[in-house]
Amino acid sequence: MKKTYKIDVDCANCANKMEDAANKTAGVKNAVVNFMTLKMNVEFEEGQDPKAVMQEVRKNCKKVESDCEIFL
Repeated sequence: MKKTYKIDVDCANCANKMEDAANKTAGVKNAVVNFMTLKMNVEFEEGQDPKAVMQEVRKNCKKVESDCEIFL
């Protein structure tokens, strides 16, 4: 399953940090952050609950970039 989320981040480097953090989160098959459109595309592993996984993605992204936001 793939979903797109609106994000708020200040710079391209921060967006890259968010992408790395999202890809290291359990339940995420692939995540791509587009700084120009301020969107995060997430593909979830089979059988995962997107809401629960995205809560973890948000926590992990906040660890590397505290002022970022993902609108769930």
